[in-house]
Amino acid sequence: MIKYPNGQSFNPTPKKVRQQRKDKKDLSISASNRGMDLEGDINLSNGYYKNSGIALVTKRPTPINIVKVDYSKGARITDAYFEKQSTTDYNGVYKGKYLDFEAKNTKSKTSFPLSNIEQHQIDHLKRVLEHGGIAFFIIQFQTRNEVYLLDASFVIEFYEHGERKSIPYEVFKQDGILIKQGFSPRLYYIDAVEAKYFKK
Repeated sequence: MIKYPNGQSFNPTPKKVRQQRKDKKDLSISASNRGMDLEGDINLSNGYYKNSGIALVTKRPTPINIVKVDYSKGARITDAYFEKQSTTDYNGVYKGKYLDFEAKNTKSKTSFPLSNIEQHQIDHLKRVLEHGGIAFFIIQFQTRNEVYLLDASFVIEFYEHGERKSIPYEVFKQDGILIKQGFSPRLYYIDAVEAKYFKK
């Protein structure tokens, strides 16, 4: 028997119990936490699409305003702040067409709050559409574990002319495309892009 320096005995948890706890934890991760990190899921998917030669989509870096630099330690930034991004989260190319989209999530089961969207994002996506690009939103309903692609034109219409301050869940069911979730890619959002914009 192993004893700690304070004299107490060490009683290891039987391997069988530890395995059961591990399995229970794994189920929890795969079921309830699945898809909780939308940005991470999109980034992993982008890596898959890039490596597979399917599409090239990247996340725009958030601009940083550097305030102070310590040159005594090899130009180390000691003070900086994030600037407000003037465009959207992602852009890229698929089948020769320019893609531009914003990724958002909500814990609501019944609607997506428009307060999650900034005016500058609407303005940017309107310009993308004016130039013939493909513009959309990827919206995650966390509590439903569902992710939808919704064309930017729907969001712009609700944002600028809608009578309510949110987009009902039914709009996503009717006019959006449910994005399949998997392992590799994590989100099959290019399949949704293909179905929405290329299969006419």
